[in-house]
Amino acid sequence: MPAITLESPLGADLALLMARHTADMHAQTPPESIHMMDAGQLAIPDVSFFVMRDGDQPIGMGAFKRLSGTHGEIKSMHILHEHRGRGLSKAMLTHLVDAARAAGLTRLSLETGVEAIFAPARSLYERAGFAYCPPFEGYTLDPNSVFMTKVLA
Repeated sequence: MPAITLESPLGADLALLMARHTADMHAQTPPESIHMMDAGQLAIPDVSFFVMRDGDQPIGMGAFKRLSGTHGEIKSMHILHEHRGRGLSKAMLTHLVDAARAAGLTRLSLETGVEAIFAPARSLYERAGFAYCPPFEGYTLDPNSVFMTKVLA
């Protein structure tokens, strides 16, 4: 299994990951419904950003943002398409949940899209125990978004 490490989202070798993530977010979602954070927005103290590497090559990323003392939000989870189908998304999600729990969070929430491109992500989150919920922390109802949350035991 590739290594997952805490890194800066501003790493010079992360350009392909960031570009692919951005392209996927814009592929089927109207601009007003895109809630992704770019590398600069992810480079803040409240965000824990992780990179999955196969050797030296970054092949995936994921982050969570602390919203309060006990509540966090998954942000910018992405695995390069040529590496999908190997359980890497599940490994990244498990890592994010474990890291959030270790950071003292007791709830982890997320926003994702309703479009077909996001169906595998929704299924992954459901299998990991995330349940659908109302909008949280500044989000509003949006026909292009779904919201999910999980209590971290």
